[in-house]
Amino acid sequence: MKKIFRILNLLLLITLHTACATLLPSSKQTVESPWLSFESAKESFDKIIPQQTTLAELKALGFDPFNDSNMKLINYLDLIQRFIPNESIRQEDLPAGVQSCLKAQGACYGYLIEPEVVNKKRYGNAFLDLLDFRRKTMISGWNVNALVVLQDELVVYKLWSGEPKILRYEDERNPLGPLQDVGKLFKFDGRF
Repeated sequence: MKKIFRILNLLLLITLHTACATLLPSSKQTVESPWLSFESAKESFDKIIPQQTTLAELKALGFDPFNDSNMKLINYLDLIQRFIPNESIRQEDLPAGVQSCLKAQGACYGYLIEPEVVNKKRYGNAFLDLLDFRRKTMISGWNVNALVVLQDELVVYKLWSGEPKILRYEDERNPLGPLQDVGKLFKFDGRF
């Protein structure tokens, strides 16, 4: 009987070590937007032409915070904080379209667009992961950070950045496994 029990335990350990890797958790975080990829977001953004694109054309391209999710409408005070974060930058140093827009105050506003898709997938030894000895994670996806500045109903400036292809690996090791964070359970304030 003991021999059968040992064989079953050995089979269980082998199964946990090899086959259970697919049982590790994964997650997907998507900031909803009109674009399904970095390329489609960039393609729409490239169609915006400062001093030519109107508000109606901007909406047709998918840039409408009132109808599309996760776009932020910012006022001229927010724009001042973005363009002049400290005293070393002067308003005269800013692009002409931004300067005239900021002078218009209430007629100056912007759209801040930050779509992203981030996938997290854990991989490696399921036994070590589940017992918190070693956790390996692959992070993939894309993101875009775009700013469109408007004065009245005309685009006067645009700026964008982003990561077309995110691919990162995290390898977290805890030599004590589940006991690693025991100290956090008992907070010591220095008094006895």
